[in-house]
Amino acid sequence: MKSSGVLLASTDHLQMSCRGGTGRNYSLICAPIMGKSVDQMLIEIGKAKAGGADLVEVRLDYLNSFNPRQDLKILIKRSPLPTLFTYRPKWEGGQYEGDETQRLDALRLAMELGADYIDVELQVAHEFLSSISGRKPENFKVIVSSHNYQNTPSVEDISILVARIQATGADIVKIATTALDITDVARVFQITFHSQMTHEMKFQVPIIGLVMSERGLISRLLCPKFGGYLTFGTIEAGIVSAPGQPTLKDLLGIYNFRQLGPDTKVFGIIGNPVGHSKSPILYNKAFKAVGFNGIYVPLLIDDIGKFFDVYSSADFAGFSCTIPHKEDALKRCDEVDPVAKAIGAVNCIIRRPSDGKLIGYNTDYIGAITAIEDGLRGSHTTNNSSGSPLAGKLFVVVGAGGAGKALAYGAKEKGARVVIANRTLDRAKEIAELIGGQAISIAELENFHPENGMILANTTSIGMQPKVDLTPIPKRALSSYSLVFDAVYTPKMTRLLREAEESGAIIVSGLEMFIGQAYEQYERFTNLPAPKELFREIMAKY
Repeated sequence: MKSSGVLLASTDHLQMSCRGGTGRNYSLICAPIMGKSVDQMLIEIGKAKAGGADLVEVRLDYLNSFNPRQDLKILIKRSPLPTLFTYRPKWEGGQYEGDETQRLDALRLAMELGADYIDVELQVAHEFLSSISGRKPENFKVIVSSHNYQNTPSVEDISILVARIQATGADIVKIATTALDITDVARVFQITFHSQMTHEMKFQVPIIGLVMSERGLISRLLCPKFGGYLTFGTIEAGIVSAPGQPTLKDLLGIYNFRQLGPDTKVFGIIGNPVGHSKSPILYNKAFKAVGFNGIYVPLLIDDIGKFFDVYSSADFAGFSCTIPHKEDALKRCDEVDPVAKAIGAVNCIIRRPSDGKLIGYNTDYIGAITAIEDGLRGSHTTNNSSGSPLAGKLFVVVGAGGAGKALAYGAKEKGARVVIANRTLDRAKEIAELIGGQAISIAELENFHPENGMILANTTSIGMQPKVDLTPIPKRALSSYSLVFDAVYTPKMTRLLREAEESGAIIVSGLEMFIGQAYEQYERFTNLPAPKELFREIMAKY
């Protein structure tokens, strides 16, 4: 389906989701259980219960050996949570390669022994459901599923698929597609949302709609907002039954899954990569603490223009913006704050409720420059005296992206003499000409020491997880600097900061910039004063 069609569909349904509804969360959390033995599965089920899951999906295809009647009796009787049994064949992405009759017999037996749900694939659903006609227990539900590991079809094609699944007699429809781009998720949101609309009887049964891969993560996190019957939360990070599943701990502890509903506003961090960001932890914990009905999610975005074209409703209310989209984001905004325009990059975008226009701001320079000034003053509190400790200092900015521009601008405004060091010298020259500074290549940094007591600010991703052994400048070159700042905050102590401290420089972590720039963003997102002490308490734990 072409982008314009997605735009129309997603805008319509995302706007409708703010109308009506009770605001209550009816979506369930299901923990996949993939133990190799029944004993191991029972241990995992106990962990799922302790972790807050509502039900468990017992993946029979993961068992090394399986005695259907004996093992199913034990699993059903001893599970403290409702059970969903799945016996996924290889041809639908599972582990089972045996006889089909035996596989379906095991699922029928699970039903007879008291399972709450079973999951059967669309390809065999008609046959299976015919075989149990008239024998289904009253509260037992059959999920009929379809998995697409290649892409996410058009809304029309998904609708046809859902109708096919519904026609089998399914109690619950499950569709799992694959996101090649984050905009693919909007099409599945449209389907799950319409399944909840009482005046739209197109779909008569609940729908589980999930989009696999990291680009599809928001389908799992925003499930309660857009009417999905359930989402999956894993017991441990990395041990997943499908690509992109979050953990139970993150769903409940970071994303406040139980508090989400149709009226929840969506905020997020736009970037690539974005998985390392601590922004979801900070904002979601703050939202919960003050009772603000919002969720803040990671948004792995390849094309920012395409993203804004599709997610154009008021539900998607505000965004932080990080590498590499800060400059492109400015071009996509309808209006840009004068400071952000002067910098040439935005890191905060607000959708104005009155007309839906995107307004761009830059809070990077405030957070970073304040943190550096506080470091020079030896305090984490702003000094009210006139004049900046940066005045007259030689301020070397590493990197010519959006954050580099912001720091160069901020340092110049404070009276510093600015040098831009970048891999591509022409990019450094562009910023240097804009602010009246000097441009050099990163390679020149090693021997660049015209004076002592300089300030160094790294705004690149060099040294960020997982490449923590990298640094933008050799240790021997750090002795000329009185203060070194690193915008990277994962890890908090980068190689650059460690070597700078060993060389006698004051060091300022990117965490200080992160917290500082977040104050203004939070206030723009919520129209509430930033809980500054709470921010520091939250980040001290992570």
